[in-house]
Amino acid sequence: MKNLIKLLVLLVASTSFAQVTFQGVIKDSTGVGLELANVVAINQATKNLDAYGITNDKGRFKLSLEENSTYTITVSYIGMKSLSETVETKEATIEKDFTMSFDDSLDEVELTYEMPVTISGDTIVYNADSFKNGTERKLGDVLEKLPGVEVNDEGEIEVEGKAVGKVMVDGKDFFDGDSKLATKNIPANAVDKVQVLKNYSEVGQLSGVTNNQDNIAINIKLKEGKKNFWFGTITGGIGDSPDKTLYLAQPKLFYYSPEKSINFIGDINNVGELALTRRDIFNFSGGFQMPSQQSGTNISLGDNNLSFLQLQNNQAKDINTKFGAANFSMSPKKTLDLSGFGIFSSSRVDLQENQNVIYTDESLNIPNERTETNTHQKSDLGMIKLSAKYKPNTNNQLDYDIVGRTSKESQDQMVLSSVVGGIDENQNSNPYSINQNLNYYYTHDENNIFALSAQHLIQDEDPFYKAVLENDPTNNADADNDAFDNTAFALGLNTDQNLYDVNQEKRVKSNQLDAKLDYWNILNKKSDINFTIGTIYSKQQFNSNIFQVLDNASELDTTPIAGVTDINDTDYTFSDVYLGLHYRWKTGKFTISPGVSAHAYSAVNTQFGEETKDNFFRLLPDLNVRVQLKQSENLNFNYKMQTQFTDVNQFARGLVLNNYNSTFIGNPDLESALSHNLNLSYFSFNMFNYTNVFAMLNYTKSIDNIRTRSVFQDGSVIRSSTPFNSGFEDESFTASGRFQRRFGKLQGSVRGSFAYTKFNQLINDIVSVNENYNQSYTASIRSNFLEAPNFEVSYRYSIQDSDQGSTRTKFYTNAPTIEFDALIFKTLTFKTDYTYSNLRNEDETINSFDLWNASLAYRKTNDSKWEYELKATNLLDTATRNQTNNGTFSVSTSEYFIQPRFLTLRVIYNL
Repeated sequence: MKNLIKLLVLLVASTSFAQVTFQGVIKDSTGVGLELANVVAINQATKNLDAYGITNDKGRFKLSLEENSTYTITVSYIGMKSLSETVETKEATIEKDFTMSFDDSLDEVELTYEMPVTISGDTIVYNADSFKNGTERKLGDVLEKLPGVEVNDEGEIEVEGKAVGKVMVDGKDFFDGDSKLATKNIPANAVDKVQVLKNYSEVGQLSGVTNNQDNIAINIKLKEGKKNFWFGTITGGIGDSPDKTLYLAQPKLFYYSPEKSINFIGDINNVGELALTRRDIFNFSGGFQMPSQQSGTNISLGDNNLSFLQLQNNQAKDINTKFGAANFSMSPKKTLDLSGFGIFSSSRVDLQENQNVIYTDESLNIPNERTETNTHQKSDLGMIKLSAKYKPNTNNQLDYDIVGRTSKESQDQMVLSSVVGGIDENQNSNPYSINQNLNYYYTHDENNIFALSAQHLIQDEDPFYKAVLENDPTNNADADNDAFDNTAFALGLNTDQNLYDVNQEKRVKSNQLDAKLDYWNILNKKSDINFTIGTIYSKQQFNSNIFQVLDNASELDTTPIAGVTDINDTDYTFSDVYLGLHYRWKTGKFTISPGVSAHAYSAVNTQFGEETKDNFFRLLPDLNVRVQLKQSENLNFNYKMQTQFTDVNQFARGLVLNNYNSTFIGNPDLESALSHNLNLSYFSFNMFNYTNVFAMLNYTKSIDNIRTRSVFQDGSVIRSSTPFNSGFEDESFTASGRFQRRFGKLQGSVRGSFAYTKFNQLINDIVSVNENYNQSYTASIRSNFLEAPNFEVSYRYSIQDSDQGSTRTKFYTNAPTIEFDALIFKTLTFKTDYTYSNLRNEDETINSFDLWNASLAYRKTNDSKWEYELKATNLLDTATRNQTNNGTFSVSTSEYFIQPRFLTLRVIYNL
């Protein structure tokens, strides 16, 4: 690693030239500095654009130029006459000011260069070619080189510290704006301009009355040669690994014209490359937002998906995947836009994990547990969306969307527990959902605006669970000799069997309507008032039963002891009718938006002929204060009071199996919880020196939150849990920040986060106060040379600190990372990355691992149709990775097995 760092330093030194600073002020004829004026320096010898800059709020600029060179300096500003002068550099700093005058001429000015960055109002336009060096292959490779733009580890885009909510290509939504699909699939050579649209509003009519300051969209402008016909890439490859032959096929095809667009992404491989993970697809919202999102009511429909073990960074012991996605948009006439997409994902995954669980309270007499788990997952997911937008005139707009999802999933696990013994578990599910969204916007006149939003969801979930455990029927009189016998007695199982074969059927149906009507009255240029009337109506049905399969294959309907039933038949109905009032007032740099909503709540659950009601009225205030310090610098404060409601799963009082060591009984008397949330954020982005600063503080206090009472069997890891309203106050505090700045061709970044949580649980009727402190700090530096190798070096240090009363545990992680890429002889692209991670506690190292990947690609010219790539992953043949988790009453460390060394040869054809 040290040798690699030395190599990077030598490469930087060999590509650096003596620099001289050229700086000054650009002002108008009255002497006022012009903010966001453009300054470029063209080297007269090479005709290259060597440097560019944008003035700050005082009109200052600064460029780094080569010594003893001659430059043409061009200054431009919208509405002003451009200026050009010749400057010769020596070895000393040059100070020079420019005075610009208004341009009344309509004649076009012929430019011999492309500005790398231009700014007009809330739009920033990057010329992609100004930042490319030839090693880029996908959109993400281009975006991460743009100042102020980041692509995080998940492939999602951030601009100036804020998440991008929508990605468009030539003004058309790309798979509903999903940034991950865009960064990993759109070819870099098709990108001409990247337009960043700040303060973005989906509906122009609402842009002046809603808070869009944190809304950012990106529009990718295609090169002229990429329009009106198909473009993209087709990749095929084969390879070798210790255990199998590798293959992959990845067609990625795109068609764009003014009238329509068609996108297709396909991927079949067994090398572990996932276009979208299972979690990504379930989080693929289809662009929907709940109408009641800002109302102060928070209701969950629960999650009855299978408790799939999740992949870590898309890595597992073995991954086979098939993925297909198609997206279209068309405009049959000027007033109507139609669009839609379909996604299909199929995966077969094998995971192997070893876990050590330490129970932190020794007084509970819970033995520590080591488990070895082998898992096989099957997942087939399908999703389709159709959308229509009808806009007959500027005053009316109607949007309609429908999204359907379905899946077929199963998970088979073989678990060897040091406490319970061997367990075979099987889960399967075939859920589906249909979600419809209707929005209508009407502008009566410039002072009166109406908006209707309605969303309807139908959801049907049917998870099935099966656990098979070994049993010795001869020791029933001494249950302590069998870790599961006590649970078997409690469940009402037949204990005279050689196997405990326990099965659970469950069905949860949800039907929810969320709708609201908004009216805005524009009082004057600095203030407006908003009235809202809305409702949420939710109905859920829950049913489950447990049965045992006996050794002779017959079925036994179990009868749990102590009057507890193993059969559920529960109906849960929730309604909220609310009125909202918000006022927005602008004064100087301040925008103040206080509001309040009045809610009439009703929550009713019915089971076994008994009805439990919770009806009440509540006022929920909120406040937003925004201070616009400068054009790209602001301070934002939010306060919100919320009422939190739970789902039918928590109410059903019949016994439910969560897994082999956990049973659950609901509580029909549960009530809502109340929370206070305060958020303060600061943001600054300076185009003058490309300094990006972001800081955020968040505090949440929950009152009477729903917590869990857990009872462990003496000397066992098997527990029974029941929810209850705690009567305690839970708290959480988070702080995060980032400082980023460019120094010539280098960019440095420092970021950190701190999180504190405090919550209360009942364990064996003893109140347990849990406090967790998590810290993470990362420093990085990367280069952006156009004609030299580039690198990124980063170092992450994190602490997980858990205080669970009698026990406190700490884990420390040190993780340096190096990435390097180079264009060699303008034909070979070499990329490599190396990561090392060390996990330790206060006494010793628990586990460490390192990963090294590399690729070498040959392309004769940038315009070549064919490219050949040799790609190697996990060159060091690392077998396992690790992670830690701080639970409610335990801490755990896990190591999971990953794919071995893979070597693939790929052929890429560029359309």
